[in-house]
Amino acid sequence: MKVGLGLPISEPGALLEWARGADQGPFSTLGLLDRLVYDNPEPLVALAMLAGATARIRLQTEVLLAPLREPALLAKQCATLNRMSGGRFTLGIGLGARRDDYEAVGVDVHRRGARLEEMLEVMRRVWSGEPYGEGIGPIGPEPGRRGGPEMLFGAFSPAAIRRAARLGDGFLCAAHLSDAESLFRATETEWQAQGRTGRPRLVAQFNAALGPDHLIKEARDRLYDYYSGPHYMNLPAGFAEGAAASMLTTSGQIRDTAIRMGDIGADEIMFYCWASDVAQVDRFAGALSGA
Repeated sequence: MKVGLGLPISEPGALLEWARGADQGPFSTLGLLDRLVYDNPEPLVALAMLAGATARIRLQTEVLLAPLREPALLAKQCATLNRMSGGRFTLGIGLGARRDDYEAVGVDVHRRGARLEEMLEVMRRVWSGEPYGEGIGPIGPEPGRRGGPEMLFGAFSPAAIRRAARLGDGFLCAAHLSDAESLFRATETEWQAQGRTGRPRLVAQFNAALGPDHLIKEARDRLYDYYSGPHYMNLPAGFAEGAAASMLTTSGQIRDTAIRMGDIGADEIMFYCWASDVAQVDRFAGALSGA
């Protein structure tokens, strides 16, 4: 099973060092989250820089909030990043749960699922090389992968899992450890129901930080802050507290979680780092090797 790292958002200037270190280590992928009304780097811009600083590691949005964007331009940006990185870009895509992100761009939050499906029709047409519309020619460049970049859907609800099975290459699970297996099985069942061949790619994501107590506290505080506030929709009471409390903080937890995810069929596990020090790269590498 492959293991990737989710990048911290608090120190954008340090991400090049993170990426170079991870590219030399045992990691498969670098992930970066997306928000609009928050102090985080824009993921496509940031990953483009990281693509130029690395040679082999994959680059992934976790997840890009596509409905906030215009589809033709987004398709062109993704194709460009995929092509110029040598096919190393994976488009993790989803809806998000913050009302203020949608209000900032004037998009109806209640139509975000329908808008995503409409956008994907446009993006697939762009990536196919077909004319964009009547009197409008094709939009390039051709992506590094036929049909567009690999696309994983972040999802929780049955409707979102159906969308992932119908339109995506796989499923990005950011749920609690106890829920991951049932969500994986639901995705596989829906994949077969949609008449898809092969199997979906299954990726699990867990919040994590390694190091001394002050770094763990910093990471928990940042995660709590991220999930706090009045703009989240449909999160259960105490979600922010639960997310911070369940963060993986020991080498044993990292290894045990990787083993368990492999046992239930995960193709890759992403450890999303909430501590900003670049020494996290070496700590996670050591945890995975048993050092």
